[in-house]
Amino acid sequence: MLLKALLADDEPNILRNLKTVIPWEALQFEVVGLARNGMQALELVREHEPDLILSDIRMPGMDGIAFIEELRSFDGHSEVLMITGYQEFEYARSLLKLGVSDYIVKPIDYEELAETIGKLGERIRAKKRSKQVRDKRWTSVANLAYEKILHDVLQNYASVQPIYALAEEEADLEQFRYSVLLVDLDGYAQLSLGWDDKERKLWSFAVRNVLQEALSAWPIRYIVLQLREGEWCALVERGKDAPPPTTEECLRWGERLQQEVAVSVKLPVSVAVYPGHVQLGELAQVYKKLQRSMQLRKTQPKALLVCRETEHDTDPGESIWLLTEDLVMGLKQSDGAKTDKALLRLDRIIQSVPEESFERVRPILHFVALHLMREMREIRSIAGEAEERIWRKLELVRSIPDMFDVIGEIVRLALDAAAGRKTSETLMVAAEDYMLRRLGDDFGTQDIADALGISPSYFSLLFKQKHGETFLEHLTKLRMERAKSLLLHSDKNVAQIALAVGFAERRYFTKVFQKHTGELPSEYRDSRKGTAGGNE
Repeated sequence: MLLKALLADDEPNILRNLKTVIPWEALQFEVVGLARNGMQALELVREHEPDLILSDIRMPGMDGIAFIEELRSFDGHSEVLMITGYQEFEYARSLLKLGVSDYIVKPIDYEELAETIGKLGERIRAKKRSKQVRDKRWTSVANLAYEKILHDVLQNYASVQPIYALAEEEADLEQFRYSVLLVDLDGYAQLSLGWDDKERKLWSFAVRNVLQEALSAWPIRYIVLQLREGEWCALVERGKDAPPPTTEECLRWGERLQQEVAVSVKLPVSVAVYPGHVQLGELAQVYKKLQRSMQLRKTQPKALLVCRETEHDTDPGESIWLLTEDLVMGLKQSDGAKTDKALLRLDRIIQSVPEESFERVRPILHFVALHLMREMREIRSIAGEAEERIWRKLELVRSIPDMFDVIGEIVRLALDAAAGRKTSETLMVAAEDYMLRRLGDDFGTQDIADALGISPSYFSLLFKQKHGETFLEHLTKLRMERAKSLLLHSDKNVAQIALAVGFAERRYFTKVFQKHTGELPSEYRDSRKGTAGGNE
């Protein structure tokens, strides 16, 4: 790791010797500037941001002390090594209080100076490596939080103001605009019948990795999320003032995704693209629109479709698809009355379809059945022999009345399964207990859903219905309440408390705490000392 050094001394001979006698290259330093006084040194610091500064104390115009005081007003990371005459020894020692790393007494022993520079270099590199690790960890945490926000917004589980999820002040999500690509694995429901949970997760992980790698061919910011089994959503992010991508660009992205999945995992996918600029609050609506477009317009595998803002489908298929969403929601909520009402309306729509539209409606009903099966698998309502029996019927059924009967059977099986499950209230009590016992652990929706024996998407739905907020928002509130208690009633320092409530990074914890309370952790503790009855 090559570091940058800046040399400052008003004596030309010393300045020349410092540059030529010290083995800078061997010590892995590059000398980026030479200054004859403090003012020149400050200008060079602003220009080059050196890692190490060698400076004389006595210089004309601005001496060493004035230079260091001014330096520390805008630069807190540079290591400073001062050079002083013997008579200024105490003078030099006082500089240590200003953040000077060390000092060398004149006449200069260049071997000693080189050794000191070498040690400082190792210290600087160690600090840089540590910062890189912290920054990487912080970026990872922030990215995971961002992914969770977008996932919940797309699924319509979260509002467009996720206060606690991203703690970076600069991260104003309303400033972003998105182009959306929906990727659907053709024939996934039947293809995955023979897979167990582990195989499904492995295939899902593999496809998502391929999709992420495929988009890396372009200089774009993007994120790939899996919203349900066999379905992924790619969001291409831009600033609100940036021009939206053209339809041709989006189609090229879609074609690349199809090609890479076909080559890497030997599976066919269809892609529906929405080229326009989509705001955060519009993502759920656009996601549903892409789903409808995929199911109503896809006539063969490996389809590549464009969904436009101005599209309006007025045939019976659109009404049937919109009604299907009510049916799915009723099943997820185990609401028999709601599903019965949706089935009755579906029957009326079918009865009113003119004969010339039969050919159009039959495949749409088939897609409705496929959609229901995928959604019920997602919440683990239909599985095993019952699922296989439904698939065999779907392969044989040809008439519209028979297709309607299969849809009705799917609904009955799902409601029967819901009746045999724990109630949502029981599940949410267990979820709260799980969270409270593991506030210091790293866990997510997948872990807690597995512990409850339900799918992550079903868990997220139940959680939002129960608490009126997302899992991440609620978990953060619980962690902040525990942190406030520890600040008032324990002697743990802030870093220890951060770890105790599940934050590996003290910086991230501090930002989230301040977002939640309006105070830094230290301020919160100090302002309440002596009033909490603790052991402060």
